Amino acid sequence: MSRPVIALDADGVLLDYHRAYAAAWQRAFGAHPEERDPQAYWPMDRWKVPKLRLWRRSRFRREFGEHFWSTVPALPGALQACHRLREAGYHLVCVSALEKRFEGARLHNLRALEFPIERVIATGHHEAARSPKADAVEAIGAEVFVDDFLPYFRGVASHIHTALILRAPNGSPNTGPEMELASSTHQDLPAFTEHWLSR
Repeated sequence: MSRPVIALDADGVLLDYHRAYAAAWQRAFGAHPEERDPQAYWPMDRWKVPKLRLWRRSRFRREFGEHFWSTVPALPGALQACHRLREAGYHLVCVSALEKRFEGARLHNLRALEFPIERVIATGHHEAARSPKADAVEAIGAEVFVDDFLPYFRGVASHIHTALILRAPNGSPNTGPEMELASSTHQDLPAFTEHWLSR
């Protein structure tokens, strides 16, 4: 019998996009940004950075290429949580709202960090009535889908357990009537793993 599948988002679930964002800022402008709000959901709110215009915005965007998506650090406890899930008999697949051209970079990143994940599906990003991740999650036969962005649960089949990672609350989109789309909520991936394996 094949292993049951858990679909895992990357940024905010497995990987620390906030730290990678700050490192990209330092590469672009020569100084690491000061932290403004450690509980901010979005990196522009967490770090004390100005709104960019014209050439500075273009300069910063150039940092978000192969190197960036290959070197995002792991979130605390995420690697160990994944190994626990794998040892419990689950097959782990990363489903990321990343541009398709960076799919290989993301897989390289996860392998370099020794995550037990051998496949990445990049879906791209758009907000609509149906999440761009819904088709991918269903196509791989996932039993569980773990994400930190509530709108990505739109359209996911009701038989799939949707586990929402709440993480930083300030400015979070994870509020309101759509919270009913989440089958369960957890502070981070280790908390989800403990919950799921102790059922």
